[in-house]
Amino acid sequence: MLTVQNVYDFINERAPFETQLAFDNSGLLLGNPAAVVTGIHFALDVNHAVIDEAIACGANLIVTHHPLMFSAIKRLVETSYEPALICRMIRAGISLIAAHTNLDQAPGGVNDTLAAVIGLGDVTGEGFLRVGDLPRPMSAAALAEHISRRLGDVVRVMGDADAIITRVGLCSGSGSDEWPAAAALGAQAFLTGEVKHHHALEASANGVVLLEAGHHATELPGIFALADALQTSEDIVQCNLRVTKSSAHAYPTTVRLCT
Repeated sequence: MLTVQNVYDFINERAPFETQLAFDNSGLLLGNPAAVVTGIHFALDVNHAVIDEAIACGANLIVTHHPLMFSAIKRLVETSYEPALICRMIRAGISLIAAHTNLDQAPGGVNDTLAAVIGLGDVTGEGFLRVGDLPRPMSAAALAEHISRRLGDVVRVMGDADAIITRVGLCSGSGSDEWPAAAALGAQAFLTGEVKHHHALEASANGVVLLEAGHHATELPGIFALADALQTSEDIVQCNLRVTKSSAHAYPTTVRLCT
């Protein structure tokens, strides 16, 4: 028998919830810690499609990267988006755990996973930043194509597409403010999910190419790596519980790489 608290403890050992940033809302957000888990469904965000998947899989626990209730919710009125999701999960008996900035920073977490997925070696860094070496030099344009294939989404190049890149910095999600720290560690290119315009201007003027791959694409591998770790854990194996991964894209109309 596995409880919601057991799953919380598993995540907490790998990405301590106490390390989340002050603005964050990670942790057990919905449900009873003592509830017995029938199945666990992983996703980047909670939305109605993810809840549909969880119900279809027989999962009564959803684990996401992004939390709900970043801001205070004073009314659970189902004509509003988040309250509708919360009420629906309560009716379905589904608990919710979110591992956000704690998982971003953790060893083996979101940013370490992203570095591994795109093939960086000799990775260093702390906090949210990772910097590593490419297996071989390539142009910024070729690097963008390589990352696009690895992440399955479109990658935008901001800077000199012909620049030769050997060392790459990265920070998943909205991490473009980390580019100067990456450049200080020798990175000629910096990958993130969302790039602020003024960061792109400044980086380009300083000879650093920014690569924007989308919030969803840069963070999904990390939450799925956590799912894989849980799936192979002794407790899950002994209980023969099913751990599933969402196939619902956060933005259904996003144009994604087709090759």
